[in-house]
Amino acid sequence: MLDKNTDKHQGLRNQLVKLLQSRGIADATVLQAIAKVPRHLFIDSSFENFAYQDKAFPIGAGQTISNPYTVAFQSELLQLKKEHKVLEIGTGSGYQTAVLCEMGAKVYSIERQNELFKKTSNLLKKLHYTPKYLTFGDGYKGLPSYAPFDSIIITAGAPIIPKALMGQLKIGGRMVIPLGETSQIMTLLIRKSEKEFEKHEFGEFKFVPLLENKN
Repeated sequence: MLDKNTDKHQGLRNQLVKLLQSRGIADATVLQAIAKVPRHLFIDSSFENFAYQDKAFPIGAGQTISNPYTVAFQSELLQLKKEHKVLEIGTGSGYQTAVLCEMGAKVYSIERQNELFKKTSNLLKKLHYTPKYLTFGDGYKGLPSYAPFDSIIITAGAPIIPKALMGQLKIGGRMVIPLGETSQIMTLLIRKSEKEFEKHEFGEFKFVPLLENKN
């Protein structure tokens, strides 16, 4: 599959990196990851010619792959260091997962759509991206048996901040979550102590909703 990643695609990724820089993305590790991950392989081939434009695309099961700026923005807010443990809520297409892997993170990811989970698991293996743990499950519950995490990234719009996830963040850790129902405010939480969190907001974004398993 990697033979479908050509010099032309690399050129398009380089142009995308310049676009992201012009929009304020400055973290070199994020930009290097965006420059390496073959986004066109994470979307339907009918969209391939548009893969390196700053657009979101449907990926099945009512979900989307976020536009590259959103992926870069969320990744930059995490302030990742190599070997950081990151919990990703919403594996989706696997593109954000791959970016985090390229950044040197130990990625633990949850997807609640079984169709996507199976498809994405196979794709990440083919592309040689190896998250520490990938599972089908309820993102609202997180992964308590693997906690605490240095960072938590939520890739769907959440009406509330799930308490279970707050408890799985290390003291000093950072959670990036799009908060809201119809549109979302990108929100950063920094855990200062067992009970204290510092909150920062970064404007409006658009995500599909984060769904909770009710059973």
